[in-house]
Amino acid sequence: MDWMIYGANGYTGKLTAEEAVRRGMKPVLAGRNQPQVAKLAERLGLEYRVFGLDEPEAVRSAIAGLRLVLHCAGPFSRTSAPMVEACLAERVHYLDITGEIAVFKAAHERDQEARRADVVLLPGAGFDVVPSDCLAASLVEALPAATSLKLAFEAGGGPSPGTAKTSVEGLGNGGQVRRDGQLKKVPLAWKTRDVPFAHGVRSAMTIPWGDVYTAFVSTGVPDIEVYMSVSPATIANVKRLRMIQPVLGWSPVQSFLKNRIDKRVTGPSDERREKTDCQLWGEVSSADGRTVSATMTTPNGYDLTVSASLGIVQHLLASDVEGGYYTPSLLMGSEFAASLPGVSFTLKA
Repeated sequence: MDWMIYGANGYTGKLTAEEAVRRGMKPVLAGRNQPQVAKLAERLGLEYRVFGLDEPEAVRSAIAGLRLVLHCAGPFSRTSAPMVEACLAERVHYLDITGEIAVFKAAHERDQEARRADVVLLPGAGFDVVPSDCLAASLVEALPAATSLKLAFEAGGGPSPGTAKTSVEGLGNGGQVRRDGQLKKVPLAWKTRDVPFAHGVRSAMTIPWGDVYTAFVSTGVPDIEVYMSVSPATIANVKRLRMIQPVLGWSPVQSFLKNRIDKRVTGPSDERREKTDCQLWGEVSSADGRTVSATMTTPNGYDLTVSASLGIVQHLLASDVEGGYYTPSLLMGSEFAASLPGVSFTLKA
């Protein structure tokens, strides 16, 4: 019992805990909801701890003596910082499953502290951003002179409550891309394009996905855009939201939207996850006009999150890794995503 899943009673945390047990692993389960965490721990035969993240000493005490925490309790814009702080203080490796640019940036800014503490900080150990980060790294390995990177994905199956709430929190912030190595704010659905995924061409719009931050760290490519596949009607609706974007960030509006999520969103069923997959596409180009593209197909994003995060957990528990901030491809190699169950990858030079 040398590692912990925090947020184990949430949608993704529960899936991860169940798969960990199937693999013969014995994580400590943790979260704020005592009845739910206790019930899951009893069913899986695991130890559990109950604590919130608003008392630093309680967090430190709860993780003291562990080697690693896999943090699954979002929205990470609010929950990541206190857990990172505790992990650095107690010299415990930190993983999470965020896709939020601000969380990646905050963790990266603590790289030197992590090195001194010999602690690995790796946010984005799930579908956000393992497959896209590995895809980006593979593309740049094929074209080292790349100066522009475009990534796109299509995720089937529907969101979990946590993912939906994270998306709502981002509505008031607009979009982001990389230009000349710097983060640049842009409007919602700033650009649109047709994306040639492995299973066909789909319409897509730019979104502030985590790779806008992490792909630059992994590859050094200065210009980065990330697209999500959505219908033309959805693109039109998102563009209309530009007029009220500041209002979308107001607390009363956020509370209203999150309450609707609590009532309506439960996350995809086992059957729906089994029937849906995720498609990814990427393309790099160089100043002299050369391009390389690639496609990737993965299982449903939540299943991919489980296999990717546990793969990284197992690697860290079995290896002596120097502390610091990592992206998935920097820690695990560009081929990591393609090695996961049910993933196929095709490079088109």
